[in-house]
Amino acid sequence: MHAVRVAGIEVAYDRDGRGPPLVLAHGATTDARLWRAQLADLADEFTVVAWDEPGAGRSSDVPPFFVLADYARCLAAVIEDVGLGPAHVGGLSWGGTVVLELYRHHPELVRTLVLVDTYAGWKGSLPPAEVRSRVEGAERMLAVPAEEFAPTMPGLFAGRPPAEAVRLLSVMSADTRPRSMRTELTIMAEADHRDLLPRITVPTLLLWGELDTRSPVDLVARPLLEAIPEATLVVLPGTGHLSNIEAPEPFNRTVREFCRAYS
Repeated sequence: MHAVRVAGIEVAYDRDGRGPPLVLAHGATTDARLWRAQLADLADEFTVVAWDEPGAGRSSDVPPFFVLADYARCLAAVIEDVGLGPAHVGGLSWGGTVVLELYRHHPELVRTLVLVDTYAGWKGSLPPAEVRSRVEGAERMLAVPAEEFAPTMPGLFAGRPPAEAVRLLSVMSADTRPRSMRTELTIMAEADHRDLLPRITVPTLLLWGELDTRSPVDLVARPLLEAIPEATLVVLPGTGHLSNIEAPEPFNRTVREFCRAYS
């Protein structure tokens, strides 16, 4: 494990391999373990880095009044700590929204963007009624007694999930901290990156599960494709929201080819 301190917050991350840096940001209710298949496969060509965001995994708790720019500042510190120059930076779901905020404040640290089944913030990508529904569902989850707290995210897979994936998600969900989830929920509901998208000047891969119901291709990915000048959309057939663990081989191959082209 590696770690960097940012304004008193310890941010932990895993690092493996050699070559151009590829930095990966996980989604809500998960941590760096989400990217195990990517670290194992891509480390032969890239320095693969997967962080535990503040409030997740081995990192410090989320401080009060944390905002999206604070997550971006912590992710920037990880990239600087790795010390290999501008990175290929990828994020899945909520992690992709954090990565976009990183680009807003620290474009000099970003070689390319890899946006996976993500959003331009919920406000920036989803109808208001859908945002309200998600917020209400999360609030009900957070309202249960601490000993009964068991975060769930419906619609993560297109088909029957691999048994190992179920075990991994169960372990990560059990480690989810209610304060972290509430902070992310509040931020995500109001996040809107639509103003940023046309100003992105680095090559951008949009990597999507064809059957993603949480971040549907037509509703979310195609508007991103239209708005980001140098974006390419790759859709993985028969795959849902967690495309990196539901279809790791085509996922890794696509990321490898994209990053190799711009390294």
